[in-house]
Amino acid sequence: MSRDVDVLVVGAGIVGLAAAAALARRGLRVLVAERREAIARETTSRSSEVVHAGLYYPEGSLKARLCVEGRERLYARCAERGLPHRALGKLVVATEPEELPRLEALARLGRANGAPGLELLDAAEVRRREPCVRALAALWSPRSGIVDAAALALSYLAEAEAHGAALALRTDVEALEPAGGAWRVAARGAGGEPAALVAGWVVNAAGLAADRVAALAGVDVAAAGYRQHPCKGDWFALAPGAPLRFAHLVYPLPAGAGLGVHVTLDLGGRVRLGPDAEYVAAPRYDVDPAKAQAFADAAGRYLPGLRAEWLAPDAAGVRPKLAGPGEGFRDFVVAEESARGLPGLVDLVGIESPGLTAAPAIAERVADLVARGERAD
Repeated sequence: MSRDVDVLVVGAGIVGLAAAAALARRGLRVLVAERREAIARETTSRSSEVVHAGLYYPEGSLKARLCVEGRERLYARCAERGLPHRALGKLVVATEPEELPRLEALARLGRANGAPGLELLDAAEVRRREPCVRALAALWSPRSGIVDAAALALSYLAEAEAHGAALALRTDVEALEPAGGAWRVAARGAGGEPAALVAGWVVNAAGLAADRVAALAGVDVAAAGYRQHPCKGDWFALAPGAPLRFAHLVYPLPAGAGLGVHVTLDLGGRVRLGPDAEYVAAPRYDVDPAKAQAFADAAGRYLPGLRAEWLAPDAAGVRPKLAGPGEGFRDFVVAEESARGLPGLVDLVGIESPGLTAAPAIAERVADLVARGERAD
């Protein structure tokens, strides 16, 4: 069947745009379909913008491997293209004696995963580096950092377009049908007008809608384990006049569905605390001001001077988690679906943290999957 494009990428978040650039760079005709009015408007724009080192994920998992590879690709891209970023380092703190074995175990896991330069610090060294922080010990991760996620996304769009890719905004994919070694795609534009095309490949990088798009393509998402569970995280901004200053990211030991309420800095020096973790029926982005006390209590374990009145509601994001409430670790899904009888479909599902960091590595993996399939054809 004649193709209109070689690859349709569904979703113009950081992962979809990075994949589009990697595919277009290899000479493929790429179209990116995005249902929102602009790129990177959901998970990407509402992330912490933290570049993770690879501390938290089981050894050998995709999250571990793609985070470590993606981290260095990301930093190299930022340096080459002048994108705003800073490897300012992170402290993961233990505040109780019973947390010390967990901190040591995290250091071992991070080293096994390939997180470079990790050091265990005593209380005096923690206080020297971060005078406002109180902890018995901390794990220092020098390659953790921050990046301007919007600038990074725009750089991938510019690269993709420079290699001939096209972007269709306000375009919602409504049907995907395998047909003669290709995919018939039905979509609808902002004005309700229908559109149709034939793509050789479909890359499902739809973020919060990735399970819906997989189902459109014929995947039994329940049987495949692809059902995503939206998990909301709220942020509070620290008042500029608050007498707390930070040079680095500061995290507690991880617990529950997230990494705990932690201190992040943006490239302008603004300080935020968050996010918490709340499973929700559907994505929403309100922040309840009454949560300020709970945030102050959580972060107060390592910031004893923190007051709730210094915190103002900032923003919220929603994680597309594969693990539901109380469930254990779930890895990224990066899968070419020939084994399900759907050749030419690449599903990217459950791309939560460290998805921003891993995006450059995920993109190369997607491009490799498509290139192998093209050669096989």
